[in-house]
Amino acid sequence: MQLPFEWVLGWRYTRTSRTTGNDAFLSFISGASMLGIALGVAALIIVLSVMNGFQKEVRDRMLAVVAHIELLSADGAALPDVRSTIAQAMAHPQVAAAAPFIAAQALLVRADGTQGAIVRGIDPVREPQVADMAAGLGTALHGLQAGGYGVVLGSELARRLGVEAGGRVTLVSPGGQMTPAGVVPRIKQMTVVGTFDSGHFEYDSALALLHIDDAARIFRIAGPSGVRLRLHDLHRAHVVAQQLQQTLTGPLRISDWTRQNRTWFIAVQVEKRMMFLILTLIVAVAAFNLVSSLVMTVNDKRSEIAILRTLGASPASVMGIFVVQGALVGVLGTLSGLALGLGVAWNIDVIVPAIERLFDAHFLPQEIYLIHQMPSDPQAGDIVPITLISLALAFVATLYPSWRASQVDPAQALRHE
Repeated sequence: MQLPFEWVLGWRYTRTSRTTGNDAFLSFISGASMLGIALGVAALIIVLSVMNGFQKEVRDRMLAVVAHIELLSADGAALPDVRSTIAQAMAHPQVAAAAPFIAAQALLVRADGTQGAIVRGIDPVREPQVADMAAGLGTALHGLQAGGYGVVLGSELARRLGVEAGGRVTLVSPGGQMTPAGVVPRIKQMTVVGTFDSGHFEYDSALALLHIDDAARIFRIAGPSGVRLRLHDLHRAHVVAQQLQQTLTGPLRISDWTRQNRTWFIAVQVEKRMMFLILTLIVAVAAFNLVSSLVMTVNDKRSEIAILRTLGASPASVMGIFVVQGALVGVLGTLSGLALGLGVAWNIDVIVPAIERLFDAHFLPQEIYLIHQMPSDPQAGDIVPITLISLALAFVATLYPSWRASQVDPAQALRHE
């Protein structure tokens, strides 16, 4: 197939093979622009993929403890008809499982140590259906027997109290009971039947799990104060919560996992947007290096432009030649950056450990960060806009030099040859 001569000349100017003179220098400038675009695109893809990976890891660890949706009584007391509430919630096609619970706060005391704790009374049979962390407790969860007053503590909370599995702690309820001597807080000796490590410091340092019947007796609650729901699609939690708000009967407060950690998720999204804007500037700088390379090419090719014009080439055709040249640099740079970025993002779990061994360094110390391996999660929602923006910037950068080329006067250009 015969290609338009604008394409042929644009490709020839891009891949000049001369190693001396102006052509070699222009080829070097064009290659540097292409390399800059490639590195900018690759940096954008790698950084955003790592940020997505961190967000996914933290979210998954958070959701191992937090339910997708929680249904709570409006006044904090026991739900009037928990069975009916569970049945109505399970009728929604997105709800996969439900488990009742009791939420309260208390003090845990051992020897001279005192720690505030978020106490959650759970059903050991149903809880693993809604929380991955509970499913991984195994024998510790079986140790929560009604009337046994066992407790499962977060690993950091147990460490602060200096207690291990088999030890005993004292639970002090904030609600007291009246005696002839006045109001006395309710105190109960609990046996630590196990600990858990969710990987999320907030919960590992404050959460204590009891059997739901034991929690009801200790806190003097007639029954479950809420229901935890697991969805088939966690990303639809906000929509499902709004739908349940309209279909469920009774005074209920409905909260989904995005609301419970709204500040954190907003902060992550803002940070991701800012990183996208900052790194896009790198791509923009590299793309607009095309302006200088094309201007130099136009000045060097003035005589050839004049000859083309005298042979009948229109200004639009001359402009098209240099648009093709700049666009090819942008396309090749973008595709190279795309390949490099995806290659690093998909293999970052191999590349980072190799660099750590080479320099004898640890980028993510396990004792400081939630995770000790660099995560990565390339997403099409990031990669497609990066690619399109890079191509658009490269195209825009070609317009002015190409227009200048189309305005060259053949007579003036050939007069000095």
